[in-house]
Amino acid sequence: MVTLFEVWAPRPERVRLDLDGAVHEMSRSGGGWWRAEVTAASGARYGFLLDDDPTVLPDPRSARQPDGVHERSALHSLDPSVWTDADWTGRPLAGAVYYELHVGTFTPEGTFDSAIERLDHLVDLGATVVELMPVNAFDGPHNWGYDGVLWYAVHEPYGGPDGLQRFVNACHTKGLAVALDVVYNHLGPSGNYLPRFAPYLTEGRNTWGQSLNLDGPDSDEVRRHIIGNALRWLRDFHIDALRLDAVHALVDRTANHLLAELPTETTRLAAHVRRPLTLVAESDLNDPTLITPRAAGGYGLTGQWSDDLHHAIHTAVSGERQGYYADFGSLRCLAHTLTHGFFHAATFSSFRGRTHGRPLDTALIPASALLAYTCNHDQIGNRALGDRPSVNLTDGQLAVKAALVLCSPYTPMLFMGEEWGARTPFQFFTSHTDPVIAAATADGRKAEFAEHGWSTDEVPDPQDPATFLRSKLNWAELEESRHVRLLACYRKLLALRRERPELTDPWLTHLSVDYDENARWIVLRRGALKLVCNLSEDQVIVPVTGFSLLSWEPPTEGPTATTIPAHSFAILADR
Repeated sequence: MVTLFEVWAPRPERVRLDLDGAVHEMSRSGGGWWRAEVTAASGARYGFLLDDDPTVLPDPRSARQPDGVHERSALHSLDPSVWTDADWTGRPLAGAVYYELHVGTFTPEGTFDSAIERLDHLVDLGATVVELMPVNAFDGPHNWGYDGVLWYAVHEPYGGPDGLQRFVNACHTKGLAVALDVVYNHLGPSGNYLPRFAPYLTEGRNTWGQSLNLDGPDSDEVRRHIIGNALRWLRDFHIDALRLDAVHALVDRTANHLLAELPTETTRLAAHVRRPLTLVAESDLNDPTLITPRAAGGYGLTGQWSDDLHHAIHTAVSGERQGYYADFGSLRCLAHTLTHGFFHAATFSSFRGRTHGRPLDTALIPASALLAYTCNHDQIGNRALGDRPSVNLTDGQLAVKAALVLCSPYTPMLFMGEEWGARTPFQFFTSHTDPVIAAATADGRKAEFAEHGWSTDEVPDPQDPATFLRSKLNWAELEESRHVRLLACYRKLLALRRERPELTDPWLTHLSVDYDENARWIVLRRGALKLVCNLSEDQVIVPVTGFSLLSWEPPTEGPTATTIPAHSFAILADR
């Protein structure tokens, strides 16, 4: 079959196609594109030769990398006959329950196919959206995924593009939407050959490497590379939502910011595929512009993660105050964040040493536009030991945290294993094949913890395979009674969220919160329901009454007040 090979490469003076060892000249056309039409079979291995360098480089838009990111690409197209989701109508963000997982550690096998075997667990739990940490092609067999270098390819050890297709198809069959974490703020340090082809990067740097060229010369094609990648996941793989990693690291000084351009293109595609397509940002800015509708002058993203909600809940329950937790911890802080979405909103952040954020217009933006969570891959994996809250908190405290998230007006997100109080850590792991990069990664990790006041003596080596293996979920824990009980609590909370419209009401103007800082209790009023939480080690008497629908430990109702046991919650309904 005659195949058109093309690559954007304005930097070299000569580009040749290496197809299964045979070399073919390519013709330069406008805009720095090179093209050649050659007969090739599906699965043929190919790459590009730049100028006189004999090294065959993979295609920057490779669809498949069977032998890793340093080797030749493979021609690949998804088999349309595999899809059975023609009747799938998708899921909007409002009303959804996200479940974040890492494919490599979710199951012992660490593949898409083995993850499919666990989907019934997610359905029974009450999750509606499965969010995958990045699956783009990166160096080595295992990695968090944020070191991707070939964004259009799917990591081969997970099952490659065909495995992802089977996974999405299986999810849709079971009524689960699929969200995918994508990284457009940097390229990984190992296997990044894109700058050899074109000016994909600038001299500017962020925390993870050089910034993408979003507004300099030749940036139009770089932006098309990014937007084309996003649309590929949504169109070709039937993905329902994208989580945009660390958008605060995107440097774009153009009049039409990339984060405004991407929703426009996504809306166009959604109209064609006739299902909602969701864009959720991770941002450190507390800037409502991201999720303000375009008609109101915003970028029009569907939602964003809210770390403030995590920090407020985690610190109030756990008592931790180190690093960026310093401003959080009081019930006043928790109440304010629950009712406003952000804690830092044009207020002073001691961790940053400056004023941070801007208030959310709660009359314009629904709370469902913010994702709330008790933990996620960052909040666990970026601890020195990757220890989960379940290692340091009582089961009652875990249940209280779950109730605060799952009974809040926000879109809840769970991190894999949280629902049963998994004890396995989730540590930062890499498998860079370049020993220099590997050593620098390990050293940089320790230096980062030292800067934030953590002891580095026991920081696990991210390159040690044992670090990766320790991070795999232990599903056998579900045979233990304490884990069974917590899982049952999560299931009941999510079932109640489905049953009672008060709990999915997204308008913060309908939420009120009472608390007692000294007694350590807090009450969320949601219509006819009241979530009463005791964060203290002693039972407390809370001046509310009602019929108990669900609790961690049974409450005792009096004529004017209810007694809540230590580290417990109760959901009370008006009589």
